Amino acid sequence: MTSAPSPARILVCDDDPAIAAMVAAILHREGYETLQVHTGPECIALVDRGQVDLILLDVTMPDMDGFAVCEALRARDTGRQLPIVLLTGRTDLDTRVEGMHHGVSEFLTKPVNRYELVARVRAQLRIVALTRQLEAIERDLQSDVPPAPSRP
Repeated sequence: MTSAPSPARILVCDDDPAIAAMVAAILHREGYETLQVHTGPECIALVDRGQVDLILLDVTMPDMDGFAVCEALRARDTGRQLPIVLLTGRTDLDTRVEGMHHGVSEFLTKPVNRYELVARVRAQLRIVALTRQLEAIERDLQSDVPPAPSRP
């Protein structure tokens, strides 16, 4: 008997507790496990513990903005491949380009539309699942390949 897979754990990082709670509630109703933090350092600390599958990250936060958080996460093994969806009230191209420069996976504009939120989260988690499957297949293929004969 196999157990059901555990739900994806999504970290919502927004300095506005009301927005973080609303986004978390939407995702919780969809069956995801959610965590909420309100600062960049709290976000980084949770990711360092390896307990997050995806991050929804606000851009505009005091002390450490979302771009700095993203840059710090991409410099760590625990955050290098983690999907990061940037939440922003900004709709300008410069914000999107800067986000892509820092390794953002996706963008959502505030106020967040719940259908778009769920669709983008599902898409990012699907990409993660497919990437893991591909990596497993590559490992299997590599283990089946005999070593090359040595030359004299």
